[in-house]
Amino acid sequence: MSNEFLTPDFIFESSWEVCNKVGGIYTVLSTRAKTLQEKFCDKIIFIGPDFWKEKESPYFREEKALLAEWQWQAKEEGLKVRVGRWTVPGEPIAILVDFTPYFEKKNDVYGWLWENYGVDSLHAYGDYDEASMFSYAAALVVESFYNHSLSENQRVVYHANEWMCGLGALYINSKVPQIATIFTTHATSIGRSIAGNQKPLYDYLFAYNGDQMAQELNMQSKHSIEKQTAHHVDCFTTVSDITAHECVELLDKPVDVVLPNGFDNSFVPKGLAFNRKRKQARKRMLQVANALLGENLDDETLIVSTSGRYEFRNKGIDVFIEAMNRLLRDRNLNKKVLAFIVVPGWVGEPRQDLKERLASNDSYDTPLEVPQVTHWLHNMGHDNVLNMMKFYDMHNRHEDKVKVIFLPCYLDGHDGIMNLTYYDVVLGNDLCIYPSYYEPWGYTPLEAVAFKVPCITTDLAGFGLWANKEFGHEGQIEDGVRVIHRTDYNYSEVADFIKDTVAHYSCLTQKQVDACRKKAGELSKKALWSEFIKYYYEAYDIALRNAAKRLETK
Repeated sequence: MSNEFLTPDFIFESSWEVCNKVGGIYTVLSTRAKTLQEKFCDKIIFIGPDFWKEKESPYFREEKALLAEWQWQAKEEGLKVRVGRWTVPGEPIAILVDFTPYFEKKNDVYGWLWENYGVDSLHAYGDYDEASMFSYAAALVVESFYNHSLSENQRVVYHANEWMCGLGALYINSKVPQIATIFTTHATSIGRSIAGNQKPLYDYLFAYNGDQMAQELNMQSKHSIEKQTAHHVDCFTTVSDITAHECVELLDKPVDVVLPNGFDNSFVPKGLAFNRKRKQARKRMLQVANALLGENLDDETLIVSTSGRYEFRNKGIDVFIEAMNRLLRDRNLNKKVLAFIVVPGWVGEPRQDLKERLASNDSYDTPLEVPQVTHWLHNMGHDNVLNMMKFYDMHNRHEDKVKVIFLPCYLDGHDGIMNLTYYDVVLGNDLCIYPSYYEPWGYTPLEAVAFKVPCITTDLAGFGLWANKEFGHEGQIEDGVRVIHRTDYNYSEVADFIKDTVAHYSCLTQKQVDACRKKAGELSKKALWSEFIKYYYEAYDIALRNAAKRLETK
């Protein structure tokens, strides 16, 4: 790596998901923290929202002696902060800020934002106000810390993630211009919205006008803050080539550098522990399925799953069900298939009847009622997964070679039925399937291959495109990742490709399966943070140089 890169002396990074586990960005930041902490050692400070007033956060450990002098100063200035460590590998410093006091200043802040940057907050609704006030509070924290503890000859970078932190980046840009700003959009709000609203995104991308679509889809405020931040920061970034293309078309701004999402594999079990955990996970998954279905599925069963956020179309959950339905009639299928849909829904409670069966350890030959779901949902009649299975008459009958089970909760090890963590469940799979329609990067397939589980994804996912690039051809299951070509219109073809790949996999010998698993593990090592962090150093360099130029022209 070139030594000519300018290196920051101090980095602040803000996100709604710092010490707040909501989605994929938590994984990005928390796994990258270790690599940055090793290089910058407590000169990288993460800023997140403080939701934990009454109870202790499971992701944060307060340390009152950390940055004690500044903490006193912050309190004098009326900032409500807690300083401590983010309890992830590397344990970087984290500052949690209470943003609720700023709601009463909301209109003044929005007025300032409109006058200085033309950001339209008039049409705000939902989470816009909350995110904006957090973003404003985070910027005040950085401004205070800079003024109190840092000096003008230090190189400082402020890195804002997603539209939620855009306001703060613009505030820093204006009020503390010596700080270089970076903005990462992990998915454009308008692109995700177009895809989620059943509109064809890719064929028409060149023709969509982002501002016009924002109006049509009632997304003006989020789109506006995202677009203006992209245009005004010192370095604008995203996570994959596919989203970089979206940024040009929908935000009218090319990115300065792509920052692909890496992975920290320190928590992947090794050697004998790996085999033991895999056995335990498979045993539990089969126990749950057998109790629910009244079956006696053994370890020869092919266990497959899909998982992620409950975005029915964007994550390809619809195609997954379609493919499993077609697999029921596939003559080439050589094994019984147990397919899990691990997607947090509007979950009620764990099924008492299923808990009782699991506790008794008996075997049963009759299914429970509704043998498609492990936990009761609040909206059984309006759930997309259950409705699609009902539409296709998929009732997990005894004679069906493919059984599909919806596991609609967040797997933290305490869900009441499976009682395994998400990573343990991934480890127990033979194949993972993520047929995304809209997926800026795609952590789920990357996590699967890190646990040596081959997977199926699409070239509409940043990870799928990256894998194709690494292979030098369209990924096949023998490479560890099958990358299916997906477009706006080939849903049916994608379902067939998935069906055929699962059937093909069911016919492989143990030796061939082991080779696939080995390849999957090898690919994951090319996506470790140690490989990808160099792009961040490039982004810091671009931001610092552009900030210097900006100051010269002031």
